Amino acid sequence: MQKQAITTVNKSSCFHSATGGRRLGEKYKRGESRLLHCTAIQRGVSESLPSQRELTEPYWFTMETEKENTTQTAEEMTDRDLSEQIKRVTKESHIRAENTELMLSFQKGQVTLPQFKLLLCSLYEVYKALEEEMDRNCHHPSVAPIYFPAELARLEAVEKDLAYFYGPDWREKVVVPAATKRYCHRLRRIGKENPEFLVAHAYTRYLGDLSGGQVLGRIAQKSMGLRSSEGLSFFAFPGVSSPNRFKQLYRSRMNSVELTEEERNGVLEEAVRAFELNIQVFEDLQKMLLSAPKNKLQTSSTPVKMLQIPGAIIQSSPLFRALLGLFVAVATVGIGIYAF
Repeated sequence: MQKQAITTVNKSSCFHSATGGRRLGEKYKRGESRLLHCTAIQRGVSESLPSQRELTEPYWFTMETEKENTTQTAEEMTDRDLSEQIKRVTKESHIRAENTELMLSFQKGQVTLPQFKLLLCSLYEVYKALEEEMDRNCHHPSVAPIYFPAELARLEAVEKDLAYFYGPDWREKVVVPAATKRYCHRLRRIGKENPEFLVAHAYTRYLGDLSGGQVLGRIAQKSMGLRSSEGLSFFAFPGVSSPNRFKQLYRSRMNSVELTEEERNGVLEEAVRAFELNIQVFEDLQKMLLSAPKNKLQTSSTPVKMLQIPGAIIQSSPLFRALLGLFVAVATVGIGIYAF
């Protein structure tokens, strides 16, 4: 009798392959699984079962089986999300980047004005290459879904900040290390040969900026004594009213990009390469700071100040240290993303 009950429930419910795994997951998340089973029991099983006790075991057995299948289906769908796959394959590189000397200085709440200015120079070159290639490939099927120039473009903002720190002739004063040039060369190359690889760079750069930039921008403004947002335009996203919602939209769009298995693997490899290029940039920037004469770096009339949070606060507040480290970690996905 119990065996017959299970069969009847399974036939009467909408939980079989005809509905598809996605439909199953949606119904379960809406809390409809219990209702569907109960409806099936009332329609097809109640006359064949003599008592509620005989119904109990097969009913829960079926429900638990479907719950497990639903969970497994949801996990499989998540595992196939490109954003999640990038997060997994870049985990080790992410940790390495956080522990570069330059990035550790940010986590301590300290950075000199020369550091910040050199960082802006590299951000300028990287975003110039990235956004020009994104614009040129904006109709490519892999790029179009994640193309949000009005909301995310950073080049104009970086130019404004450079003009503030270096003056109207800032273009003549932009200096970048060899690693930044290699990174830009890579962006130009994939823009011509493999536009789908731009997805990896755009995702790691833009979502990192959006995640931690605003918080760290406020820290920089207060510590450097800047008036209003002058010199900090890079951190402002006036076209994004809700960063969290926008990031959800962006990930959804990116996960919808149709890629062959070979292309997907290429994008994942490119994400790892992006982190490696950024680590090299951090290391080269630090070398430039250590080797360049101080008077050469201080080419602006803006007084040199330390971006420094009082040591007493950092030492006495473990919570503050943890929060600062979290904001930096969230933002660590590109040249300056770790920092700001």
